[in-house]
Amino acid sequence: MTEVRKRKLIEVALPLEVINRESAREKAIRHGHPSTLHLWWSRKPLAAARAMLFAQLVDDPSAHTDRFPDEEAQAAERKRLFDIIEELVVWENTKDEKVLQKARAEIWKSCDGNPPPILDPFAGGGSIPLEAQRLGLEAHASDLNPVAVLINKALIEIPPKWAGRPPVFPGAADSQIHSWSGTTGLAEDIRRYGQWMRDEAEKRIGHLYPKVKLSDGTKATVIAWIWARTVRCPNPACGIEMPLVNKWSLGKKKGKEAYIVPAVEDGQVVFDISTDITKAPTKGTLSRTGAVCIGCGDGAPLTYVRAEGKAGRIGAKMMAIAAEGNRRRFYLPSNDEHVAAADVPVPVDVPDTELPEQALGFRVQAYGMTRHAELFTNRQLMALATFSDLVQEARERVVADAVAMRMPVGESLESGGSAAHAYADSIAIYLAAALSRALDYHNALCTWRSDPKNEGVGHLFARQAIAMVWDYCEGNPFSSSSGNMGDASTWVANAVARLGQGSKGGRVDQQDAGRIDPRGALVSTDPPYYDNIGYSGLSDFFYVWLRRSLRNVTPKLVDTMLTPKADELVADAFRHGDADRAERFFQDGFERVFARVRAGTPEGYPITVFYAFKQSESDDHGEASTGWETLLEGMIRTGWSVTGTWPIRTELGNRTRNIDSNALASSIVLACRPRAATAVTTDRRGLITALRGQLPEALRKLQQGSIAPVDLAQAAIGPGMGIFSSYAHVAEPDGSQMRVRTALTLINQVLAEVLTEQEGDLDADSRFALKWFEQHGWTEGLYGSAETLAKAMNTSVAGMERAGVLRARAGKVKLITPEDLSDSYDPAGDERVTVWEIVAHLVRRLESRGVDAAAQFMVEAQAYVDMDAVKELGYLLYSICDKQGWAPQALRFNNLVTSWSDVDRAARTVSAARPVQGAFDFGADE
Repeated sequence: MTEVRKRKLIEVALPLEVINRESAREKAIRHGHPSTLHLWWSRKPLAAARAMLFAQLVDDPSAHTDRFPDEEAQAAERKRLFDIIEELVVWENTKDEKVLQKARAEIWKSCDGNPPPILDPFAGGGSIPLEAQRLGLEAHASDLNPVAVLINKALIEIPPKWAGRPPVFPGAADSQIHSWSGTTGLAEDIRRYGQWMRDEAEKRIGHLYPKVKLSDGTKATVIAWIWARTVRCPNPACGIEMPLVNKWSLGKKKGKEAYIVPAVEDGQVVFDISTDITKAPTKGTLSRTGAVCIGCGDGAPLTYVRAEGKAGRIGAKMMAIAAEGNRRRFYLPSNDEHVAAADVPVPVDVPDTELPEQALGFRVQAYGMTRHAELFTNRQLMALATFSDLVQEARERVVADAVAMRMPVGESLESGGSAAHAYADSIAIYLAAALSRALDYHNALCTWRSDPKNEGVGHLFARQAIAMVWDYCEGNPFSSSSGNMGDASTWVANAVARLGQGSKGGRVDQQDAGRIDPRGALVSTDPPYYDNIGYSGLSDFFYVWLRRSLRNVTPKLVDTMLTPKADELVADAFRHGDADRAERFFQDGFERVFARVRAGTPEGYPITVFYAFKQSESDDHGEASTGWETLLEGMIRTGWSVTGTWPIRTELGNRTRNIDSNALASSIVLACRPRAATAVTTDRRGLITALRGQLPEALRKLQQGSIAPVDLAQAAIGPGMGIFSSYAHVAEPDGSQMRVRTALTLINQVLAEVLTEQEGDLDADSRFALKWFEQHGWTEGLYGSAETLAKAMNTSVAGMERAGVLRARAGKVKLITPEDLSDSYDPAGDERVTVWEIVAHLVRRLESRGVDAAAQFMVEAQAYVDMDAVKELGYLLYSICDKQGWAPQALRFNNLVTSWSDVDRAARTVSAARPVQGAFDFGADE
């Protein structure tokens, strides 16, 4: 008996372009965004997580043929659900209860009033559990990494405990007239105690951060001290402490340029500041192969620099001071007072744990940095130790202040308490998160950014790595610029204030995903990305300080010196000895996790798995994506059938570079169900037959949904892999099991066949133009070749010239480009309207005059051509441009299709506004 499945929306169609647009836009949203609470690597966009959870739970209209009996009714209902998603993914609507309630109602309706709990066993940065909670679902999060566990507790477990409570900081509750709804009281206490920490720290160590005297005699707060690492020149005749510098620029804002100018005086390197761009040094002293001495001009290879570093002989010299001014920066050379202020001893009890010998994302060990404390200057260690101590002191103050407001003392947060001690523990966790924010800016691996838009202190984790920095800046935690401690707690407080509260709280556990018990929870997860990111090694940078701050708050969670490594599911060749063993470890662990998930998944729902898609990795067998294939192989081997794949883009798709580099799909979301127990076997021929039979309809539905051409091939893998993975076994001619890589190749081949077959929907002139474009683009070709092709297409060059498709001159033929078309073209006056012309005119109007002009033309053209054929031609043209590497042309056809729904909607408005003609048009006399 065939298993009947009620398909969910994610298995049929999605408003992908809107989801991607909002996911990309979200990257520009900072204030109040949960990602600003604590850094985590490759965190999924909240918009994508929210949309995928909704689509994972809500039925597709085709699952209810009693209410939606035909395709037209299903399409209309699907459009209604798309409208809900399009509202749901907008950042500004994350606190709009009307929008959220509408989405929750649909989820409850599709789940018979009892939606399953959502579980993310690789919770990481917490996007999925947070959005499950926002949708009113019971959210469960787990992770092996204690930093990830703390982040998730701060996002979904702690806030509901204190919802609706006023702040306890003395006088804070009186500062707001209205009630302290949601998490506003908690956020206010984070802000107030964070400011207390900052002010108290300034009393204790503010003298280490002196102001600088300007040329007019006034004093200014220092933003940062800019240093250069040094090694002794290997030339015995020189021997100066040569600075290792990547760049000399301090500020590049027009009219306010500033540069460091080095010189050698009496065997010492000195630095001056110049605003004269003619005196600016052209380049730094470092290259990929080594450094150049500014004294003698001799080179020092990197091998020498590394050896000096390992011997502990890399020094540092202050080059410049950056100070706050009125809408500008002041730059001054270093002086003895400021050099002396930085000369402090290493404080006791700072994290002095060892860095891994080698690990993913680490570059500093080769230069002698082997311990966490060595990633900071002594002054930074002093400041961070002070702030860490103040987290514990603030906790004690919170207990006293809460008790003063008649809150019972109670038990600790880790023991499940819900009174003063637990509240103080909660505040301490957020203050420690604020310290983590500061850590990213207060280390000896931060650069000074000199570009006009971001002139200031850079942060360490601009990339997912701890990389060597030669000219570094030491920020002032008491300034008002990047990385200051006052802002650190404010950023955390703003994020907490915006956290949505669903109807249920959340649960967070520290657990190895390989030992997870789903217990009827539905999994939506973002697992580690094969060998892309070394989470545990990188997170130790924060963990060692979190442990110092929270060892009395969450002793069970921070009871190890460093984060767990042995069971971390990452293909780290350094850790496992070689790439093959690392791959086997990852594959075995991945399969163990998803075998357990399969055993505990509730019936009737697909799971969803996010994967960071690296489009072009190479190996001995050619170009492939090892992690992607390993993921699919693992899912299929553990009994899963892939029912959908959706590319999620977190980069704006209107940049030529994105299409040119094939970098649009940054993640793939897989929808998977347990493979049917009745699954049959087939062979290669049977698979190809099934693909040819089912992919055309799936492709048509994707195109009807206006999926972006750049995403079409990846989205089409979903139904293709759904067919492949529905079989218990696909046999190769030699009897072996077909591999995923082979199946992907066959899917892409059949997809190309389907796209080619769509050419049959075009008129003869358009089929000629498509073939000619594939061969010549917009350039000229020989008339004889054009005539031969035209005869094969049952048309003529002369006829197409009259139709305005091409121009024939002096034995050459050239397609007319959209730029050469006339704005006055009216299809009503054209005796030979072609689909090709309509596409070209739509492109021209969309690019030059926008959506409304394109919509007006669409209304005029739809009486003469099939607009579905016009859209199909847009896909075909994108496909040709993509294969040929014509990025600008690919971009224009991609934009045409992705704008289709907007143009079509505007066209309907135009049509509705026009007067009705015919029987009711009585003319002027009436």
